[in-house]
Amino acid sequence: MTAERRALRILAIASGKGGVGKSTLSANLAVALHRLGIRVGLVDADIYGPSQAKLMDSEDQKPVARDKKLVPVTGTLGIPMLSMAHLVEPGKALAWRGPMAGNALSQLIDAHWGDAELLVVDMPPGTGDIQLSMVQKHKPAGAVIVSTPQDLALIDATRAVSLFNQAGVPMVGLVENMAGYACPHCGEVSDPFGQGGAESTAGDLSMPFLGRIPLAIDIRSRSDAGDPPAAGEGPHAGAFHAIARKVADWLKATA
Repeated sequence: MTAERRALRILAIASGKGGVGKSTLSANLAVALHRLGIRVGLVDADIYGPSQAKLMDSEDQKPVARDKKLVPVTGTLGIPMLSMAHLVEPGKALAWRGPMAGNALSQLIDAHWGDAELLVVDMPPGTGDIQLSMVQKHKPAGAVIVSTPQDLALIDATRAVSLFNQAGVPMVGLVENMAGYACPHCGEVSDPFGQGGAESTAGDLSMPFLGRIPLAIDIRSRSDAGDPPAAGEGPHAGAFHAIARKVADWLKATA
């Protein structure tokens, strides 16, 4: 391993199930950490369902290879990044078995990341082959778990925590996503997915609670447009930045 690779720390963003907004959190966390002055790269490890290219407005870019390693493309705010979406035809299904997916993950991670000091890795949902490859081969410095407040999501989030604990990967904390919806007309806040479940679960698991991200049309629409809210200002950007500051403090304390 090169000195560059040894200096690069990995932060895994994971969930026990899909549909909880993990990719959106990963993109915005990478942007927020970048704005805090951390030299960050972003890897989309969801080999079968990559979405970071769209979230980070880099769908039209293709990485080149140098010395048998990929050179990352450039996403929002100049953040270097790699995703299978940059390497395959749009909409094409990847019918790969576990070992092939694991090899693809290694190619994305063992790339030319230059002076990046942290890789934010958007993990696929679940606890299967790709997750095992990540924890066993690439040794993340820590993991952030994302869940909605509802019980079904929290059950799966607990399984994800168990996987990382068994592998000896430290828990940075738990994020509650889609936590409250403010009506754009009257301002009343409702809780379609429940309230406070992730914070309660974090307490039960003796792990830090990093904060809440609301269920908001602005977050969805800007994400679809490749314009992560964390790149701008306002309350939604502030929610991501508050979490990023806690993550940055954790990284500094464990350096």
